[in-house]
Amino acid sequence: MLYMVVERFKEGAAPAIYRRVRDKGRMLPEGLEYVSSWVDLDFKTCYQLTEVRS
Repeated sequence: MLYMVVERFKEGAAPAIYRRVRDKGRMLPEGLEYVSSWVDLDFKTCYQLTEVRS
């Protein structure tokens, strides 16, 4: 099953979030797999597509 996660960043928070992902990985729960993601041009909203295999 696919899930769409919409994450809204506070003003100026995107660099710290990307740094954490670079340093620690995506830190997804077991069984949840990253498929794809994209952000808007202002780096205020991130859309992530994830999948759980059943």
